Amino acid sequence: MTLPAPTGVPAALGGRPVRSEPWPAYDLGDVWLSRQDEEAALEAIRQRLYFRYDYRPFDKTYTGRFEKRLKSYFGTEYALACSSGTAAITLALLGMQLPRDAKVACPAFTFAATPSAIQLAGCAPVLVECQEDLRLDLENLRQVLSAGVDAIVVVHMRGLIDDMPSICALADDLGVPVIEDAVPALGAVLNGRPAGTWGRAGGFSTQSDKSLNTGEGGFLLTNDEELFARAVVYSGAYEGRLARHFPNGRPPINDLDHPIFSMRMDEIRAALAESLMDRLPDRLAAHRRNYDHVADRLADVDGIALRRPVAPGAYLGEALVFRVPGVDAERTAWIAGALRAEGIGARALADPADRNVRVFWNWRFLVGPDARAARARYPQTATYLDEAIDIPLSANLTQADCDQLITAVNKVIPVALSAV
Repeated sequence: MTLPAPTGVPAALGGRPVRSEPWPAYDLGDVWLSRQDEEAALEAIRQRLYFRYDYRPFDKTYTGRFEKRLKSYFGTEYALACSSGTAAITLALLGMQLPRDAKVACPAFTFAATPSAIQLAGCAPVLVECQEDLRLDLENLRQVLSAGVDAIVVVHMRGLIDDMPSICALADDLGVPVIEDAVPALGAVLNGRPAGTWGRAGGFSTQSDKSLNTGEGGFLLTNDEELFARAVVYSGAYEGRLARHFPNGRPPINDLDHPIFSMRMDEIRAALAESLMDRLPDRLAAHRRNYDHVADRLADVDGIALRRPVAPGAYLGEALVFRVPGVDAERTAWIAGALRAEGIGARALADPADRNVRVFWNWRFLVGPDARAARARYPQTATYLDEAIDIPLSANLTQADCDQLITAVNKVIPVALSAV
């Protein structure tokens, strides 16, 4: 009879894994949906009215109702439902009427959609180094802004809000407008103010792994009337449809002055999104509960450094990112693989065998094909990304799931570091 391997030995080295069930993830069908949400989408399908601009009064459409809910929830003057988070960021930049090839700063740690949106808006991305918690390095940001940029897109990457008071103060001093890529942080709050409401505009996503999941989709928030009006036209409000967004007065611009790019949200997604907002507080609470449980118990694990929020509670909690300071990308790739062997959905951001587009040297469309040269231009961020491991935290995780994650990290890290 063969006895099971000791539980203290990592599964990657022949031990018994912590768990056998797949780690919950959106691409494995993990969703935060209720029967009510399903019925809302089905009702929209049954109505046969899928285009947001039909004969109905604006506030009777699902898209109009969703935008009204967004304005109330976030406390903004304007909200525009659109086709994606990338579209929302693009529309915000277009709405500011930046000059062609304007320089727009963004962090070197973000999803590839951020520089892609900047390019889609006809602008040129300028990367900014990140500090040890993978937020913008304020000193490097000051240098970049002082050298001359036309705008900055701040990203609340993996749910941690950046230092918006400091960033906005610095940008204001230099007269540089701020756009927020709040795609990874829908529902996170800093100092009582939601992510996406600090800058001139905020872009959000409702893609499958976001706090509001409609498969694809997004929305733009702003208090800037003219920016909003231009964004509405660019999104695809043609032949006078812009006026539907200004029921109490005339639009501040002429819609014929701008092209249309067809970035609208459809009625089916809007119906689903509006229904999902009923349970958004529950989902946010679940993320926070899971994250706090895991982070509290991993805080004192030797050899790892959890990302720290800029202020207490300034995080969403939908992902756990920690660094293993002093190790290289090959070692963190081994650690992530060992965690996966334990049944935990871990990913080393800089895994050399991975095409992770959250690491800037994989953005060949921007930095070129020479990854080594790209890394040399932003060495600080490259080092921190080499050390980073990312684990998604579904709102559907149970405490038992969270405890298995904690156990797996405590199994793998000591063994990984003993070989360094």
